[in-house]
Amino acid sequence: MRDPFKNPFPSDSARHAIWEMLVSRDIDAFLAADWSMVEHDFVEEGFIGIDGRKEVNPDKWRLAFPTLSAYRQEWLRQAEDFAKQSFAEDARTAIFTTTTLDDIEIEGDMALVRKKFDGGISKPDGTRDVMQWQTLYYCRLHEGRWKISGFTGYLPNPMG
Repeated sequence: MRDPFKNPFPSDSARHAIWEMLVSRDIDAFLAADWSMVEHDFVEEGFIGIDGRKEVNPDKWRLAFPTLSAYRQEWLRQAEDFAKQSFAEDARTAIFTTTTLDDIEIEGDMALVRKKFDGGISKPDGTRDVMQWQTLYYCRLHEGRWKISGFTGYLPNPMG
């Protein structure tokens, strides 16, 4: 059984850094609703974010984040909304357990990263907040470290 808190790339420095950025740091920043924890993980110039709207058909996807600023606003909105909710279990453990990132394709200074969510978080009323989507991140080596230059996210998991 995999340890959801353990980076699966201990001996691959590039993949290790990407996993830390997109799993560990991202989750902790989201739970703290603190953009400053991840703000340096992005390439601002040319950033683009596509919202797949959990739709298989790309005709329904939208250019929801044409700038990093637009994405930051939505990220903060979601993080602040999440922080107001109550859960029947530890949110950090639930999110780590739900998250899988074990497929990173690197070609030179570019990387295609597949991050998947499959699970959920139990609420005090017995319901479950389902987390079942995936994101393709486009990363590149920028100023000496791996950063996010864009993504196509909120895709169904599994796809069609």
